[in-house]
Amino acid sequence: MVVVMEMSSSNQQIEAVNLKLDQLGFQTQMIRGVKRIVIGAVGDRRSSDILELQLMPGVEKIVPIMKPYKLVSREGRDENTVIKVGNVTIGGDNLAIIAGPCAVESRQQLLTAAYQVKRAGGQIIRGGAFKPRTSPYSFQGLELEGLKILKEAAQATGLPVVTEVIDEGSLQMALDYVDMVQVGARNMQNFRLLKAVGQTDIPVLLKRGMSATIEEWLMAAEYIISEGNGRVILCERGIRTFETATRNTLDLSAVPLVKRLSHLPVIVDPSHGTGDRGLVQPMSMAAIAAGADGLILEMHPEPAKALSDGPQSLTPEELEQVMGQLSLLLPAVARQLPTNAIRESA
Repeated sequence: MVVVMEMSSSNQQIEAVNLKLDQLGFQTQMIRGVKRIVIGAVGDRRSSDILELQLMPGVEKIVPIMKPYKLVSREGRDENTVIKVGNVTIGGDNLAIIAGPCAVESRQQLLTAAYQVKRAGGQIIRGGAFKPRTSPYSFQGLELEGLKILKEAAQATGLPVVTEVIDEGSLQMALDYVDMVQVGARNMQNFRLLKAVGQTDIPVLLKRGMSATIEEWLMAAEYIISEGNGRVILCERGIRTFETATRNTLDLSAVPLVKRLSHLPVIVDPSHGTGDRGLVQPMSMAAIAAGADGLILEMHPEPAKALSDGPQSLTPEELEQVMGQLSLLLPAVARQLPTNAIRESA
């Protein structure tokens, strides 16, 4: 349930309600919106407890939440959550573009890609320092060296960076070097990792598992938020179906559905969703038309030489083309690129 406080309620009244919920055995989290303050409360509801809470000073109403994902649900918060990653906002009117190579392969490769992302109008640099691969013989990432290169790219370009973490050890290492961490599809239900990420305050990009239902995906987000970290961004990256013509089946119906069910921002990964660079531009356009708050795109300075995901990686020129096409679509969906992104890509 959520306890909706009156806008005129004092800090003392809010603290008193928090204390009472704690005494009643509820796990709580404060959600401060523009129009109201609510306290999310997870625990065993009893009618006598609810009546007692309703009579407390400053309480406007008690709203029960029927969904199993209590803190993620839009039932508890009408307003869209807007998350700041460095100086970039995700979930507002601006369209967030994250781009870069699948993996950090070398200092020269990553810095070259970072400047190309900035020139095209991208706002966040992606690059994998830890690479969970299907084959144990495939490139596994540069790990700590890769994190140091990512931090150097952030300092050189002024853009924030994101990398995937694969366990608690990699998470602790990444916290000193990046602005956002990614929980990949393979780890969406790694509950120890989700809890560990939830105990930090760093923004989290949570990818949908390759065979996960929407409820399972949202419950994974609930794990993170229930530990105290509400800075979760959901990423649709395609699911596994019987179709083999594309790498995955990009489920764009999930975008408006999840935005109806949850207040969290939703972005789309058309690179992994299709596995085909020729499909990235049309699916990027479709994702934004469906209501996505942003995109995460794979771009490599030389895709033919990429150590991972070369066939789905855009060239720098193709990234600029995608950005140009998106700028034509954005007015129709009441979105915009930040002014610095428009200037860089012009």
